[in-house]
Amino acid sequence: MTKADIFEKVHNSIGVSKKESAEIVEAVFAIMKSTLESGENLKISGFGNFVVKRKADRRGCNPQTGESLTIEARRILTFKPSNLLKEAINK
Repeated sequence: MTKADIFEKVHNSIGVSKKESAEIVEAVFAIMKSTLESGENLKISGFGNFVVKRKADRRGCNPQTGESLTIEARRILTFKPSNLLKEAINK
């Protein structure tokens, strides 16, 4: 499913224009993105949790040269589906 498909489904389900449905979906995505960028976790009841985690520096190596290097600290995004979503998928 693409964003365009989501716009279409919103348009069909709530009866607003396609332009308005696109604006609504984009606004929701913008809110989600800014929340996660700030390091906050995002919980959507009945859907799941988006969690921002920190990964520390770690040692690694370049597979082509075998040279040892340090992989810098970073933040990663994980998603854990709710039990309701798991059940719906496994019906």
